[in-house]
Parts: sequence; structure tokens; C-alpha cells
Amino acid sequence: MHKRYLDCNASELRSISKPDLLDALRASEGRIVVSETIGAVQPLLQTITNAELAASQGADVLLLNLLDVDTPAIHGMPAGIEPEDIIHALQHLTGRVIGVNLEAVDPAFRQEQGSLWDIKEGRVASARNAQKLLTMGAKFIVLTGNPGNGITNSAITSSLQEIHAAVGEKIILVAGKMHAAGVLSEGGESILTLDDITEFRESGADIILLPAPGTVPGITLEYARGLIVHAHKLGAMAMTAIGTSQEGANIETIRHIALMCKMAGADLHHIGDTGYVGIALPENINAYSIAIRGIRHTYARMARSVNR
Repeated sequence: MHKRYLDCNASELRSISKPDLLDALRASEGRIVVSETIGAVQPLLQTITNAELAASQGADVLLLNLLDVDTPAIHGMPAGIEPEDIIHALQHLTGRVIGVNLEAVDPAFRQEQGSLWDIKEGRVASARNAQKLLTMGAKFIVLTGNPGNGITNSAITSSLQEIHAAVGEKIILVAGKMHAAGVLSEGGESILTLDDITEFRESGADIILLPAPGTVPGITLEYARGLIVHAHKLGAMAMTAIGTSQEGANIETIRHIALMCKMAGADLHHIGDTGYVGIALPENINAYSIAIRGIRHTYARMARSVNR
């Protein structure tokens, strides 16, 4: 299929192959909005999933955080859906490609208990969990980390190698960090380096994840641009990410970040899941979309029926 993701209908995305999906994303030239949501918390609209709300505001791709593959649950889904069918059902409801976060926890890290983000076996970046997600209908996996969970770049590399060997031909693999994820030595400019990107790419990453300029101390437009140029030279795409709760900032801030990401060369634009908790402010998803591609493509994504 030689078609931009911007123009794809739900029926085309339902069974799209990995190579065709990568081509469709690349052909969209930096105009793809990836909205991360949490299904494990009360949805903003109570009986409607946060993912559906994000889709309604122009999100092209939906990324699920804190989804435990052993006990998968998304609050707000219709009753009667079997847990193993939950991703297929969400894709049916939204007409969007669905991805899931897995976390590459460093074995040496000791986690403090009692947080929403506490790691569970069903969220660990392992070949077992990746294989389950492929069977459940996920089209891409993001190897990254939640706050305080001890995700290191070396652990991401190791997990990538294992997961790529298991499912790398069939599912898109994204690797990187949005923030330090509990590892202070990998904060600021050390969150991601050129060497990390090279290792991720050699280990099977199709898309490199990095903090959006202005979201992490030291991640300037120029620094992000250098990382993205390097990723592109290696044949990978790049996804900038707002993972520092600035998805709950005012619209002017969101627009500014969006344009910096565009100038840095982002192929995909991620917006995080904690405007409050569970989803970015819906108006910020919409504002981000309009900033990087205007109302025509934003409204087209919002209006296109899932029955097409």
C-alpha cells in the first residue's frame, strides 16, 4: 500500500502490515499525532474510554500505558468483551492503530512500592509479553519507562534484542525515554545520546523515542534536532514525546512545543497521558494536531467514520 497514514480509513488500518504501516507513517511527513492514555484509571468521561476521547480530538495513533497483558483492562469499554479481545475491540471502536508500552526495568533497580506506576510482570519488556500483544492486535510496542521504575538505556537495548528476535518482523518497535524514569544518571541531556540511538537501531528499533524540546531540562531544539538527524541517517524514524505532564499545560505552550518538534524533524508526535491522570487535556490533543497539520487534516481524522 502506497498511501499516507493521514488518508487511511479504519478498514485499511485494521489489517495493515508492518512494512505498509511504516511506509504510511513516513509518507505523512511529520504529521502524525500519537496520544497516550491510561485504561487502568477512571476515564475522564466515565463510560467512554480515554482512548476514544483522544481519537475524537484528532489523534491518529493510540498508545496504551499501564496495560498489564496478564490482566488487560481498559475502563469505559462496553461490557462483555473478553480480556484477550480488548485491543481488537478498541481498534474497532476507534478506527485507529493501537500500540502498547512495555517497560525495560534494569535488574539492579529496587523499586519503591505504593505508586500507580509500580511495575507488574505483565508490563515488563519481554518476548513473552510482546508475543501476547501481537496476538491481541497491537500494531506497535514502545519500550520505555514510567516515573521511578528504573528504566535504563542498556536494559532497553537488551529487551529490544529479545523482542526483535521474537516478533520484530511483524510489529513496529519503538525505543527510548521521555524522562529519566527513575535513573538520575540518565537525566537531562543524558536521557538519550547518539550512541544510544545507534544501539537501539542495531538492536531492532524502527522508531526512536526522545523527549520533545522544552519538556526535559537540557533538551533544546538543537539537541533534539541532532538526535533526530542521527536516527534518520540510520534509517529509523523519530517520535518526540511530551512525557512530563506538560500535556496539561496551556494551549500556547502545546503549540510552541509542537512547532519545535516539527522543526527538529519529528516523524511522529507523542502527547502524554497525565493532563490530569489518564489522558492529555483533550483540547491540547486538538491544538497539537492543528499546529502541525492545520484544520483540514485534523478535522478529516476527527470526522472520518470508523465504518469506512
